[in-house]
Amino acid sequence: MEPVAGVRIQCVEGVSIKEKPDLLAVEEPLEIRLGYGPVAERQQRALSVTMRTPGHDFELVLGFLFTEGIIHDRGDVSNIVYCQDAGRQQQPNIVRVELQPHTIPDWHKLQRHFYTSSSCGVCGKTSIEAVRQQCKLLPHSCTASSGLIGSLPERMCGYQLVFAHTGGLHAAALFKTTGELVCLREDVGRHNALDKVIGAMFTRQQLPLHGYILLVSGRAGFELVQKAAMAGVEIMVAVGAPSALAVELARQCNITLVGFARENRFNIYSGSERISLTT
Repeated sequence: MEPVAGVRIQCVEGVSIKEKPDLLAVEEPLEIRLGYGPVAERQQRALSVTMRTPGHDFELVLGFLFTEGIIHDRGDVSNIVYCQDAGRQQQPNIVRVELQPHTIPDWHKLQRHFYTSSSCGVCGKTSIEAVRQQCKLLPHSCTASSGLIGSLPERMCGYQLVFAHTGGLHAAALFKTTGELVCLREDVGRHNALDKVIGAMFTRQQLPLHGYILLVSGRAGFELVQKAAMAGVEIMVAVGAPSALAVELARQCNITLVGFARENRFNIYSGSERISLTT
């Protein structure tokens, strides 16, 4: 399944109109199913459906499960596959994760605290507090120059191949403090793009992400800061604005949170000690 689709459009300029080809970002549902329980009594249950851009689906699922606290390391997962239709044809919109027998999801907890996007939000103080309890206080193991931070959005744009063709995707990118790109993923959902990056590093067994800089293409909402905190990101940079709750969580977790990063300018909302004012 391709991440882009070709269409014919009518382009209007002034009072003239002409038909031309265009490319659109593909948006398809992805269902996440979990297989769990003792070897002799395996069970299956649907966990979530998210709208995503096809590509790096397994990374998306693993990153999602990790940031939701369902899995903690690669040893919790025995297998991950696309489901099959009567054992024959793969279903690319359904992914099944087989958990090890010792990994049992707390379905009651997931039902009370589960959320997938800012459109539904985090409901109530209990849910917010549950997220905070999972996020540990991060160390101070790295610094980055202000010149590097200001240059990151332009650097990321150069690697956004699907966005260059469609203009309709979010991106999340992980950089070293020297400016080297480590991982970049794109998706129609900003949460999915970040989950894909975290899932990629999870697969490489390179979590936690101490010493890296995370850049997200949109705003920095609470749920994105939560995912960054779960993955151990010390410096998070957003092209857009953070929310008040995101800033509060960043300060509680000792995350350096930067917003409005563009054209070599940015605002620091927490953790300024990790940024040196140098080029």
